[in-house]
Amino acid sequence: MRASTILLALVILVAVAAGTAAGGWSVGKGLERFRMADRTVVVKGLAEAQVKSDYASWLLTFRRADNDFGAVQRALSADREKVVAFLKGQGFTNEEVEVRPLQVQDVYSREYAAADQPFRYTGTGQVLVKTPRVDLVAAAALGVDPLIQEGLVIEGGMGPQYQLRGFNDHKSPLLEEATNNAREQAEKFASDAGASLGPLKYANQGVIQIFGEGVDYDDPSSQVKRLRVVSTFEYQLR
Repeated sequence: MRASTILLALVILVAVAAGTAAGGWSVGKGLERFRMADRTVVVKGLAEAQVKSDYASWLLTFRRADNDFGAVQRALSADREKVVAFLKGQGFTNEEVEVRPLQVQDVYSREYAAADQPFRYTGTGQVLVKTPRVDLVAAAALGVDPLIQEGLVIEGGMGPQYQLRGFNDHKSPLLEEATNNAREQAEKFASDAGASLGPLKYANQGVIQIFGEGVDYDDPSSQVKRLRVVSTFEYQLR
């Protein structure tokens, strides 16, 4: 083995050890592996972004129970009108509010119904809000007290659900940032090793993951989404 090759290998080992001790997404984190035989280095590039959701859905479910079928139906119908009026008062349009059919069940007719049921009939009504006006949904969800004060039994459920439908608008900038980050890792490694960075041999852009704010999963209740991608690249060294 030539003296220059031995020297390069020793410098590389020192660079890797120093990078690992430094932590973070420096050479120690970004370096995936180094192959002395074919003089290539594999690095990972990281990119993250905080993005606000651009679409929201909010399902309001309300219930009634009575021993009279008609009484349950009338109560649900009145509740539904109050919910729709509340939403219109908040500024939602007819296109953003979906009124669903009422459902009333005879509890005693169920095959395994308990004999001590306090009410024979139970019913539910639902109104669904779907809109790109995320801030309006968030504000309305915090202002349902007047409905409760009017006697509506509104199920909490999961509350408003937020989505990022314009995902592709953020895809290219993230991948570009990850690519640049990986190249910086490779260039620093090559410089520390006394070599120069050669052409790109292999690239894997990875998968962009969506997380909720402060959690490691896509939380639909989170208005802010955290996008994260880790890309892998292999460069030749000269």
